[in-house]
Amino acid sequence: MTTTTLAVLVPLLPFLGSVAGLLLGRTAPGFVRPLAVLPTFASAVLAALVAARQGGGQAIDAATRLTPTGSVPVDLSLHIDGFAALVAVLVGVVATCVQIYSTGYLREDPRYPSYAALVSLFTSAMLLVVYSGDLMVLLVGWEVMGICSYFLVGHYWETPEARAASLKAFLVTKLGDVPFLIGLFALAVDAGTFRITGVLGAVANGGLDHPTVIALLLLAGVAGKSAQFPLHTWLPDAMAGPTPVSALIHAATMVAAGIYFTARLLPVFAASAAAMTVLAVMAAITMVGSALAALAQDDIKRVLAYSTIGQLGYMAGALAVGDRGAAVFHLLSHAAFKALLFLAAGVVIHAAGTNSLTAMSRMSGLAKRIPDAYWTMTVALLALAAIPPFAGFFSKEAVLVAAEHTALGERTVAPAGAGWTVLVAGLLTALLTAAYALRLWLRTFRGRGAEAPGASPTGEATSRQPIAMTSVLWVLAIPSLGFGLTAAYLDDWFDGNPLTPTLTTAVLGTGLAVAGAAITYAVWRTLATRTPVAAPAPHVAHPEADAGRVEAEALHLPHPAEDPADPGRALLGPLYGPASDGFHLDAVYRTAFVRPVLAAASLVRFLDREVVDTYVGAAGGSAKGLGWLVRRAQTGNVQTYLGALLAGSVVLAIVAVALANAVAGA
Repeated sequence: MTTTTLAVLVPLLPFLGSVAGLLLGRTAPGFVRPLAVLPTFASAVLAALVAARQGGGQAIDAATRLTPTGSVPVDLSLHIDGFAALVAVLVGVVATCVQIYSTGYLREDPRYPSYAALVSLFTSAMLLVVYSGDLMVLLVGWEVMGICSYFLVGHYWETPEARAASLKAFLVTKLGDVPFLIGLFALAVDAGTFRITGVLGAVANGGLDHPTVIALLLLAGVAGKSAQFPLHTWLPDAMAGPTPVSALIHAATMVAAGIYFTARLLPVFAASAAAMTVLAVMAAITMVGSALAALAQDDIKRVLAYSTIGQLGYMAGALAVGDRGAAVFHLLSHAAFKALLFLAAGVVIHAAGTNSLTAMSRMSGLAKRIPDAYWTMTVALLALAAIPPFAGFFSKEAVLVAAEHTALGERTVAPAGAGWTVLVAGLLTALLTAAYALRLWLRTFRGRGAEAPGASPTGEATSRQPIAMTSVLWVLAIPSLGFGLTAAYLDDWFDGNPLTPTLTTAVLGTGLAVAGAAITYAVWRTLATRTPVAAPAPHVAHPEADAGRVEAEALHLPHPAEDPADPGRALLGPLYGPASDGFHLDAVYRTAFVRPVLAAASLVRFLDREVVDTYVGAAGGSAKGLGWLVRRAQTGNVQTYLGALLAGSVVLAIVAVALANAVAGA
């Protein structure tokens, strides 16, 4: 079988599995789980075969004309280089892990068939984005992922949080997609083609007439999809969906799409120094702001969500300094340990049987009750904190090295100012990341919070975890620990740029990470000795695991900002309140956009009801009144009609005589 045929089957198999799952979900429920897992697993295997054949060498290109357009042609094409080959393997592996995990996590969910089918469709759409060699076909996968995220985030539609989160995710990403679509058309007009190879060729030949405008329009879509400032606010709220969906969105699909798209078309962005500077500033604000916000969250899934935003900031920072190899390397590394973090958090939630346990202030004794999640999550957090030799250390160092080279003028793809911006923000974020990672670990597994409602203090939860869930954790722990060691062997896959750490950034980055962790641990120890153990809360029954966030007041829990044992509060000081609320960015959006739109809608409603309806009503009333007068004149009496005719004739005669005299006198 040719490589092209294998590549076509990679996105096609999950799509067929999705269609079959939707059709057989009710009539043959026994086929739902195999249709969810097997096509996705087969797709991952085929993606690995394609990567092995591609080998980081010459890109694989194949195309056929999709339809005649009369202007810029649209082709059904493949373009598989080293980036695409490895990212497709990543998508297939993580999606397979999520599907296997979901068979245990959602085994009692009545809507599992539709959920599994949507996950398969989500996977297929991302694989289409990865392999597509035509921007219009890529856009199809891009938008299909958006609608899949809407349905999956809103899976628990009974809860207002899930409904609001799904709508917010859809609208915020669409806010970026509108300029993104305009940018794609502008790019195609300048380049004369939607083919990625044609676009890159046009850039190399100086064929873009408006590179800055095009790049900035495309960045709007990237910011929405990959949750970059200022369009990142949808991602923390998307935690209202099932935890496996969070793992899929944060690790291998959706948010990875924007970074991958920018890496694929990096020469387009590099053609504009202004666009690279904007991308660097956007990445720096995203990194630091999200790390501060993560340090103030009490919900474990929101900590991980803000963590994803920050790590995506690292990837965007690598792209801003012109090193797409470092960006994609960190994308691959991050996917492994972030998927592991979310799935381990899902084990925590599943063990408790209630989403209330996502509040770290309530956690107690989890290390003994769920040892699989404890050990694998420890590995993932070490990778997140970029502690050597875990995967995150090598990929984060690749980003910092790229920023250092640009800042010192050793690489001229981007302005030196962009390099300094990314380097300083990346080092500061390394300190903050280690701080919130250790804070999460301490409060989750070493906390002294009251037992969560419904949780078993006797260790019985250990035996209740399905093997489908715990086995996946150990599978993902392997790349989280060892993937970074492959950095020296991936140069050929990533443009030939070295991905190995240098002494300067390794010492600075690791030193700051260790300092952040040490300070956090010292503060936690001090607070732990001063704070009494929390009293148990009343039992509150919840029918579904992860069915929506439980309000702290309903469970009589302390508000996170008032938790005296939280080291994040002590570390952030007056920043704690704003950081816990995402620096009030949603409030800014409500003031700047939502309220004006609502006010405009109210004005339109007033004009429609009081002005337009008034004129329409007056026109109707006039016709009605005229009809009433005419009806009154219709008496049916012939003498009356003749009298009226005679009177009218006399009046007309008088008027005619008067007019004649007036004309004669003139």
